[in-house]
Amino acid sequence: MSGAFAGRVLVTGAAGMLGSELLLRVPAECIGVGTDLIAGPAVTASGVDLSDRAQVERLFDSHGPFVGVIHCAAYTAVDKAEEQPELCAKVNVEASRVLAQVCQARGAQLVAVSTDFVFDGHGRRPYVETDEPRPLSVYGRTKLDGERATLAACPGAAIVRTQWLYGPRGKHFPRTIVGYARSTGKLKVVDDQWGAPTSTLELAPALWDVLRARASGVFHGACEGSCSWHGFTAEILRQCSLSSVELTPCTTDAFPRPAQRPAYSVLDASKLAALRGRRFADWRTALSNYLAAEPL
Repeated sequence: MSGAFAGRVLVTGAAGMLGSELLLRVPAECIGVGTDLIAGPAVTASGVDLSDRAQVERLFDSHGPFVGVIHCAAYTAVDKAEEQPELCAKVNVEASRVLAQVCQARGAQLVAVSTDFVFDGHGRRPYVETDEPRPLSVYGRTKLDGERATLAACPGAAIVRTQWLYGPRGKHFPRTIVGYARSTGKLKVVDDQWGAPTSTLELAPALWDVLRARASGVFHGACEGSCSWHGFTAEILRQCSLSSVELTPCTTDAFPRPAQRPAYSVLDASKLAALRGRRFADWRTALSNYLAAEPL
């Protein structure tokens, strides 16, 4: 992968699960040419509101110039978004638009992270980038609108959709499920929602590759293979030596939630693999690598 960045790179949402991993996985080529990093604020942080262009301009003036931006900050509380559509839109759409406008004006390469929730999940093969998005929830609609606002304001930007994310920092499914397993000894998990569990240890280097390649357009970034949440849970329990825990499959209807989830949202990451020259790890291998780095 060619293309090193000699300059500062802004990572928004740097305190989050993905952003924090990005700061730990700066490519050696970038470090070698003196790339400097600044941990950008979350959109709703008191310091800088990324939906306010004047504040974003000041951020670029005071901490830039930035040669690149990786935009991880987002409103991700999927169910709460149904109650707060305006706030969700401000964070996921308006902030994306403003950041893209400033990147375009300042000549900064932009990589923005999106989600499998832009799809309705009615398909039965992995989604490719050209498939028609049909989001089912406020969260999904705002992320799709954010994608479109980003590319309209900054045509050279790259969008990377991912899914079922977990990693060393933050709240996520493996950590939660292991906690329940140890405290209760039994679990009931939905078996009719399918995706590809994706580790930040896999995604973070891929985002750096997209930035360094100065790629544009839409990409899918997810681990290879697929499973249901029940299948993911079974593998987590196996790898954590908790196979004695009673695990029962159930349908989505058994756990009604305010926001509708796509039933099948597996992402085909072949396009990103071609750009990088390698694929993401299989989701089981990625889980093993994560647990080796961060035992639960």
